[in-house]
Amino acid sequence: MKAKAVLFDLFETLVTEFSDGKRISNRNYDYLELLGLPNEDFKKEWRIRSKARMTGIFPDYPSTIRDILIKRELNCKEESIKFLYEERMREKEIPFREIQPEIIDLLSFLKSKKVSLGLVSNCTEEEVRLWKDSGISKYFDVAIFSYEVGYAKPDERIYKLACHQLKVEPRESIFVGDGGSDELTGAYNIGLTPIQATWFNSYIESNFTKAADPLTLKEMLKDI
Repeated sequence: MKAKAVLFDLFETLVTEFSDGKRISNRNYDYLELLGLPNEDFKKEWRIRSKARMTGIFPDYPSTIRDILIKRELNCKEESIKFLYEERMREKEIPFREIQPEIIDLLSFLKSKKVSLGLVSNCTEEEVRLWKDSGISKYFDVAIFSYEVGYAKPDERIYKLACHQLKVEPRESIFVGDGGSDELTGAYNIGLTPIQATWFNSYIESNFTKAADPLTLKEMLKDI
């Protein structure tokens, strides 16, 4: 499989927030006690703001919480907001603490092939605080974070921006991701060759080529 560049998704592709199908971190917060909003109502409001969070309309976690509380005509309890923000930042550090050796091996192999590597991630600022200090950032020539650029997968602009910065055409590039946010279809629609990474997340259905583990992907790309 020939290509000049490989673009990767981040969460559930290079790092994971889950183990044995369960989230690693503990999210047993009582939002009714902390914010005055029942847990299910909070989750609903959080989901409604997903795109706005990912595209930087809400610049950080506290601004999202304040917007929820204002729309619900509730008092902004700053101590509770600060507590939840600090807890979320600790939670988002977890995936970067122990990068799987197979991931490091894959990235190292691709760099040895002189292939350009790009990261394209739908994320918010607190989710990638440890990116630069992680064991994998050094392998990447370009890292595109949705909250910084103002658009998120599957918006074609985010893939095009990555390709532009890598100085390659989409048709010369491969995109690897677990398939969340319809990212594989988005990549395919602008000419990238999608490969679905199923080693962390095998629950998303697609008709694209699949790689069951990083070693399999390495073998698929051996002649890149």
